[in-house]
Amino acid sequence: MSNPTPPVGGPGLPETQTLVPDTVPAPAPERQGRKPKGGKPASLWTDAWYDLRRRPMFIISVVIILILLVMSLWPSLFSSIDPYNARTCDLSTARQGPSPGHLFGRDNLGCDVFARTIYGARNSIVIGVFTTLMTTIIGGLLGIVAGFRGGMVDTLASRVTEIFFAIPSILGALLIAATFRGRANSIFLVIVALTVLGWPMVFRIMRAAVITAKSQDFVVAARALGAGAGRIMFRHLLPNSLAPVIVVATINLGTFIAAEAALSFLGVGVQSPDISWGLMIADARNRFLEAPLPLVFPAVFLSVTVLAFIMMGDAVRDALDPKLR
Repeated sequence: MSNPTPPVGGPGLPETQTLVPDTVPAPAPERQGRKPKGGKPASLWTDAWYDLRRRPMFIISVVIILILLVMSLWPSLFSSIDPYNARTCDLSTARQGPSPGHLFGRDNLGCDVFARTIYGARNSIVIGVFTTLMTTIIGGLLGIVAGFRGGMVDTLASRVTEIFFAIPSILGALLIAATFRGRANSIFLVIVALTVLGWPMVFRIMRAAVITAKSQDFVVAARALGAGAGRIMFRHLLPNSLAPVIVVATINLGTFIAAEAALSFLGVGVQSPDISWGLMIADARNRFLEAPLPLVFPAVFLSVTVLAFIMMGDAVRDALDPKLR
């Protein structure tokens, strides 16, 4: 005689307990991270800022750039010596090494290298910032118009851009600066020379971003609602095409500072009595083996500045591109 089938509860198993299949996953833990306020979805810029605050490379570059900005705006906070005053230079102490009151020593004219390095940050950063602004505005406006209009406007603008791309940047800027040398302020002339040859890159990036964005549903909806060309370009396309332009502009800022130093080193950039790191390197190169410090310190400051802007541009690019997160 067969044994009866035991009840579901079975011996040792309370009847009130239910069996959970192994295939049922356990509840997932609550996702850690930023929660959008008010239940609204986070924007690209909010997510990017949240991501950037957690990148050591971005934090380090921002700290360096802030120090350089303070240095360029208020150089007297870092040095009590005014390098523009000829009385602070003493030829009898030319090429002396570091000493109390002269941390970086003296240059070929007996001027304090530390003070000149601090004050040289202003012209170098001013040229980089204004050149970046001009190239971004010119290239951005032309790019958004060409990408939106298309047709003959796009073709003509693209062919003109290719002509500028065919000109080597440093060689072209050298030619422009040398041609108009002495007819305008040297700082203004460097900004113009770098702007003339720097806007095509921004143009191509903005144009490509606009061409991609103008086929999106929000642009089609704006057209259907009767929005004009100006409103579509600057209210809808521009905000959605700025991310790659901002990344390139940040990296270009460091590139333009390096280009200014190259022009000043070649003798067609910033001219005395103005001060820049490139001009200091040019003045110290002939005596480098005898007194290397007047060249080393401005070169180090220049390298750190360019590297800081490139690092910040790389961090912004990674934060704005979801594929790189």
